[in-house]
Amino acid sequence: MSVAPELLRAFDALYERPAERVFFAPGRVNLIGEHTDYNEGFVLPCAIQFGTQIAVALRQDHRVQVASLSYQVRPVSFELSSPIPKSAESPWSDYVRAVFDVLLRRSHPIQGLDILLMGDVPQGAGLSSSASLQVAVGLCLSEVNGLGLSPAEVALLAQEAENEYVGCRCGVMDQLASSASEAGHATLIDCRDLSLSAVPVPEGAGLFIVNSNVKRGLVESAYNERRAQCEEAARLMGTRSLRDVSLEELRRAEGRLPELTFRRARHVITENQRVLEAVDALKGGDLGRLGRLMRASHDALRFDFEVTVPQVDLLAQLLNEVIGERGGARMTGGGFGGCVVAVAPLELIPALSATITTHYEAQTGLTPTMYLCHASAGAHQIRTA
Repeated sequence: MSVAPELLRAFDALYERPAERVFFAPGRVNLIGEHTDYNEGFVLPCAIQFGTQIAVALRQDHRVQVASLSYQVRPVSFELSSPIPKSAESPWSDYVRAVFDVLLRRSHPIQGLDILLMGDVPQGAGLSSSASLQVAVGLCLSEVNGLGLSPAEVALLAQEAENEYVGCRCGVMDQLASSASEAGHATLIDCRDLSLSAVPVPEGAGLFIVNSNVKRGLVESAYNERRAQCEEAARLMGTRSLRDVSLEELRRAEGRLPELTFRRARHVITENQRVLEAVDALKGGDLGRLGRLMRASHDALRFDFEVTVPQVDLLAQLLNEVIGERGGARMTGGGFGGCVVAVAPLELIPALSATITTHYEAQTGLTPTMYLCHASAGAHQIRTA
């Protein structure tokens, strides 16, 4: 990863001095493991090459000036005194203010900064642009203030900022993938203890992401509803989490569970198993087995968890027809629109792109957006003073 020259030029022009350091944090795509995180299960995300660069220079006072080439080039400013107020005029800056606010509430000494941001994570595609931004800010503040936070601590800092300041009650998968991923690897995350394991992506395999560009509606209410249904299933099974329920135990309990609750639980329990099997498939370079698991995941999300939409189902179908037994495709993210991710040999990517271009818009009236990604490294510094 190299520094974007336009970022350095813009920083110089905006603040009339050069940037001293530049940091980067990537977005992510989840290969498999959907709606398992809040059930203390397993997920398998992968950092991608799109992300957020943050250029900074230290100030001699307790003021922060922040601007963004993606949102607002004119800087907004705030003082380093807790609590840091939100901005009605520049709400995008709340994602930056949030990280400062958490550290101030922890009584960490923080210096003033001039900041310029630039991001290229596709907006609204479910590829974690906000996690990328906040992890980049968290790493920056850790480094310039000598806090020595580990990648996991940076991720938890970013999650707390999102939960407590921004007000989005997300899990920590996105932030951990952005902060702690290894280049060329997906990251197996145990969402109970947050332990991480790097899983190699086979050489020659591409990550092909297609955004359905379906406008997602009722996502938050549906998410809360699915979460409540999972919690009810765990309660009826006499355990705190579906993580602790085997498929055999669920089947024995089928008669005493509401039919809908049973299907929600079946997705979570089988999805956890699929994640672990996908790890074995990747380690063995077996894209055929991985593809079968991805298709099974999509089917469970479609029929048991009911979070897909016809356009996303069509994308997965079109991609899987071309890929065959050489990989697979599935919906990724929370559902009700968003993206499909395919893992397939790089030589198949032109055929996949052509198929989507030819058939998707003709059948849906929507123009898809396609991205060829690779497994990238987590957050890091890319320029020193």
